[in-house]
Parts: sequence; C-alpha cells; structure tokens
Amino acid sequence: MNYSIAIDGPAGAGKSTIAKKLAQKLQYIYVDTGAMYRAMAIYFLDHGILPEDEASIRKACENVRIRIEYEEGAQQVILNDENVTARLRREEVGTMASKTSVYPEVRKKLVELQKELARVQNVIMDGRDIGTCVLPDATLKVYLTASVEARAKRRFDELKGKGETPDIQVIEADIRERDERDMNREVSPLRQAEDAVLVDSSNMTIEEVVECMEGLFHNKIKQR
Repeated sequence: MNYSIAIDGPAGAGKSTIAKKLAQKLQYIYVDTGAMYRAMAIYFLDHGILPEDEASIRKACENVRIRIEYEEGAQQVILNDENVTARLRREEVGTMASKTSVYPEVRKKLVELQKELARVQNVIMDGRDIGTCVLPDATLKVYLTASVEARAKRRFDELKGKGETPDIQVIEADIRERDERDMNREVSPLRQAEDAVLVDSSNMTIEEVVECMEGLFHNKIKQR
C-alpha cells in the first residue's frame, strides 16, 4: 500500500517548505506541483505567450515536457531537457503560473502526471487542489494557511535576504489578488477539502508545523 499526504493552501503559506521537510523526515517523494506549473509558465514566458491567450496556451501544452529529478538530494525541475530550477521562484513566473493554471489543458496535462506518481510511490504533494482534485483519497489532507500579513512578511524577508528592496504593501496587495483569483477560478478553485485538517501557521515555526503534520499523519495511519 502506498501512502500520500496532500497539502493545500493559499500562496505564501509555506506549503513547499513544509512539504519538503516532511518528505525528508518520512523518506517520501516530494512532488512539487507548484514547480511543475511554474515550469510550464516559464515555457509560456519564453515563447512570448500572453496569459490571456488561451488558444496559444492550449496549443503550447502539446510541446511541454516536465520531469522532476533529484541531484545530491536536491530537486531539479527539467523543462524540455533544460534545468529551469533556478528560475522557478521569480515573481513574473509565479504570476504567470497563477494566471495560466486556470486553463483546463494546463491542469489536465500536469494532473495526469501527478496522479501517476502517487500510484507507484509514497508521495507528498502541495498545491491548490491536491486534496480536492489530484489526490482525493490521500492518506492525510491538510489545508495550510496563514494570515495575509504573515505571508507578506515572510515574502518580504525572503526578498530582502536576496538583496532586493521590496515594498510590503505591494506584496500584500499581490497576495490578496492571487487569493481572490485562486479561490474564484472556474477550474478546481482553491478550497479546503471536507476531510482536510486546518493548520494555521501564522504564529508557528517551520519545525512546529512539520511536527504537527507528522503527528497528524501517524494518527491517520493508526486509524486505518
């Protein structure tokens, strides 16, 4: 029997960080679904495709190949044989990914791959609709959230640490806009699955969140 953990939640809630650390502790495969959408967004950006040009996006999906590899324990995202890992966290890539992930063809292509991975391995996935769409039968589902202010502060600190000069009000506005877009899109909107456990990380450290989720997972295993 394969086990799976689905972590959903809004942008900036720390899903990827938590999922990676939890995967390391449990020795599971971490499937970075957000990175897969971002890799596809890079393809659109590199080919000058506008986010509102659905016809071109639909056609482009046919030419996109994305795979995940591990090099010395670090995840590498490969787009059409090119390693794009270093570009994934750029702001324009995140914005493009959020805007284009609403299109059925984009989601269909990536969801099929994600489901296949979960059928053959123990996995942890994070995203916007993992528990509701990609892994509806996941062993554990968690909806990880945090206040807009807490998420903006984390992003602000991250950018400052890279030597940038961010505006926290702009970051907050972007987060609110992205939340609105993700929660109200027609295809697989962001929402908490009925059987997901709500975890608010606003006042929790990364280690506390990981410990909390590990405990929830082991309790689920015992209940089976």
